[in-house]
Amino acid sequence: MRFGRLLTAMVTAFDEEGRVDIKQTRKLASSLLSSGSDGVVVAGTTGESPTLDKEEKLKLFYEVKDEVRERGAVIAGIGSCSTRDSVNLAREAQKTGVDGLMAVVPYYNKPSQKGLSEHFRQIASSANLPLLIYNVPSRTSLNISAEVTIELSRIENIAGIKEASGDLVQIAHIIKETGDDFMVYSGNDQDILPVLAVGGYGVISVASHLVGRRIQQMMYEFTAGGVESASRIHRELLPLFEVLFSAPNPIPVKYALSQVDFPVGKPRLPLTEADEEVRGSIRTVLTGFNIDLKPY
Repeated sequence: MRFGRLLTAMVTAFDEEGRVDIKQTRKLASSLLSSGSDGVVVAGTTGESPTLDKEEKLKLFYEVKDEVRERGAVIAGIGSCSTRDSVNLAREAQKTGVDGLMAVVPYYNKPSQKGLSEHFRQIASSANLPLLIYNVPSRTSLNISAEVTIELSRIENIAGIKEASGDLVQIAHIIKETGDDFMVYSGNDQDILPVLAVGGYGVISVASHLVGRRIQQMMYEFTAGGVESASRIHRELLPLFEVLFSAPNPIPVKYALSQVDFPVGKPRLPLTEADEEVRGSIRTVLTGFNIDLKPY
């Protein structure tokens, strides 16, 4: 199954009391699909998954899919550092009607490559849904090797990988040795064009909260042979890509959304709101862009 080239790693909206704001989250999901996204990832890193309990995640999966229905793909973030918990959440997530699952490389306990292989095998076998692996060494302190990813790609419902390692050699090796149906997504906005250039499929993006149509245009231009045009768009978007990671994600993008009249609340502790230096940088950068996201 193909989910589309542009998936937004969606923030979770919270109300003033820090509770999940389902109404605003539903509005955001719908608005993202109207502004360039092919689908959304719910309860990933950008969705502050470590601060969400199981019941909140399952509620989010159901409500977002109920909102968007067939307009776009909904991918449920079910990964953790516990294989058993990830398997259980995968089974429960399938009941909510989501289109796919995403599981991060286990963090903190630092398993071996053999352990990573078995972890993802067990998750894949636990639910009849396409599964994306999420490799983000900067957060997990662990990289899943190209060799293990290639091996896992042969499992029928392991459909792709979100590669946020920034290692283009590794990414190119994965693409070379996996089938055409294995989706390799850039996990970093600033790597979209380089990943496409080595044969990648698309991006799971943070900046697409704001400039989804522009990112889609860049990818369309590149895949249609307009390399110069795509490169120009990439360079134009770089200041936004950079400022959205000037503090730990999703601190900057949550503030940026508040500045374009789409408030989604503060991050949950232990994350705090952007400081004034980061806020000032975001405000300055936003003045240079036409924002694709519109109020619901």
